[in-house]
Amino acid sequence: MTPYEMIKAHLSKAVPFANHTGVVIEELAAGTARATLALRPEVSNHIGTMHAGAVFTLAEAASGAAMAGAFADVLLELRPVAAEATIAFLKVSQGDLVAEARIFGVPAEVRAEMDAAGKVSFSVEVTITDAVGVTVSKVMVAWHVSRKR
Repeated sequence: MTPYEMIKAHLSKAVPFANHTGVVIEELAAGTARATLALRPEVSNHIGTMHAGAVFTLAEAASGAAMAGAFADVLLELRPVAAEATIAFLKVSQGDLVAEARIFGVPAEVRAEMDAAGKVSFSVEVTITDAVGVTVSKVMVAWHVSRKR
């Protein structure tokens, strides 16, 4: 099993709320991730679309997976914290959602700063599209990662 497969398998246990919501990490690589969330009554709002909280949960989980992918081989030695996030709701969503997350910048440079300083701050951009391919949300999550004390 690769480190990416191990992270994918572990994230549902490490983040119970995202798992409870129904977020599934579909793909994970160095600094990137793809996650999905199916529309169902438990994550719907009063107009029958995805609830804003569920959209944010999907984005935050995808950003965390992208962050984890950048540090896959040393993740257990680190303390990652999502420090800040912004979300723009652009369109009303139709059906299931897909979140594509990518570290802002070059993953190797983020990793090099972590190795040199023992900590690093960076952002992860997340684009969420719906079942008909429309971009419905844009999210930026600021991560602070440091070595465990």
